[in-house]
Amino acid sequence: MKRVAILVETTRSYTREMLAGVSHYLEGAGRWSTFLELRALESSLPPWLGKWDGDGILTRTHSQAMADAIALTGVPAVELRSTNYHQGFPFVGMDNALIGAMVAEHFLNRGYQRFAAYTLDTESFFRERVSNFVNRVEASGAHCELLPSQGESSPLDWEMHQTELMQWLRSLEKPIGIFATNDQLASRVLDACRRAAIAVPEEVAVVGCENEETLCTFTSPPLTSVQFDGEQVGYRAAETLDLLMQGKKPAQQILIPPKGIEVRGSSDELVIEDGLVLQAVRMIREEALKGVTVGQICERLNVSRSTLERRMKQHLKRGTKDEMLRVRFREVNRLLRNTDFTIETIAGMAGFSHTHYLHASFRERYGLTPGEYRKKNRTSL
Repeated sequence: MKRVAILVETTRSYTREMLAGVSHYLEGAGRWSTFLELRALESSLPPWLGKWDGDGILTRTHSQAMADAIALTGVPAVELRSTNYHQGFPFVGMDNALIGAMVAEHFLNRGYQRFAAYTLDTESFFRERVSNFVNRVEASGAHCELLPSQGESSPLDWEMHQTELMQWLRSLEKPIGIFATNDQLASRVLDACRRAAIAVPEEVAVVGCENEETLCTFTSPPLTSVQFDGEQVGYRAAETLDLLMQGKKPAQQILIPPKGIEVRGSSDELVIEDGLVLQAVRMIREEALKGVTVGQICERLNVSRSTLERRMKQHLKRGTKDEMLRVRFREVNRLLRNTDFTIETIAGMAGFSHTHYLHASFRERYGLTPGEYRKKNRTSL
């Protein structure tokens, strides 16, 4: 039985998916004796690694010292994070060129003509993501603003950098689509928008990268993010290591395309240039779950229902009531997936005055009952 050390952090959704992919490979290819510990990205190497006489290593390397230590073992290894450290191991990871282009298409398809990127310059994959985003934007005839991020080592650093970020965001012509090259950076952008009273996504739409569930659902509004295929990365990495341990020569690099973009509230809209429609959409997003009506919105905007409806359809491709229901059903679906609340409770929380109307509308919209949707899409609680 092959003995394999898995030096992969267990703190993130993406890396836990990788581990599931490794497990999936082993179900069909035979078992390994594996060493796997709970670890963060920058956890130190196991002290026994230097004297270990095992057969293989799967690693997400975070420093040159770590790369050197793994190379000194003389054990076949596969890298799953970065090619920065030139250790010569086969690499299996996400296709960052596709990621940047995919985000640009996301914004372009929604009508954006102004673009920006917030990025780090510490890793090759950040540079690949942002360069391909910029290339696709410029191919459309537009320009992309760039702001490199700086790391924070103290609360004072955080406040200083968030102040700089707010100033940058205020200086940008809007509406604008911003690509943050990971979810942590995207959450900083959303925090800065909130502190600077910049409406998201009406003025600034934000897309992150990696689809880290904890960050994406914690932000306000929830963060749209590129969904990685961690399970496929883990599966192909295990397959590659297996070939190495058999003395064969696998591909030196395997790039996995992203699954797509998980669209959430930070970028879920067509660009809105009409001021009246912008105000109406903002009211709907802020108050739809509180039961606001179309009539109340028209009264507060001092506009006729027919005028608002016409301009909503012109700029948003759907009417006022349709937008109201879209926002409410998005919340219904979230609550069905993530809570044990009764349908009656969910109806009230999502702004529906009658539970039977929610039932009927849900079935008409999705072709199944709320209970059936819950069973099909349930997340573990």
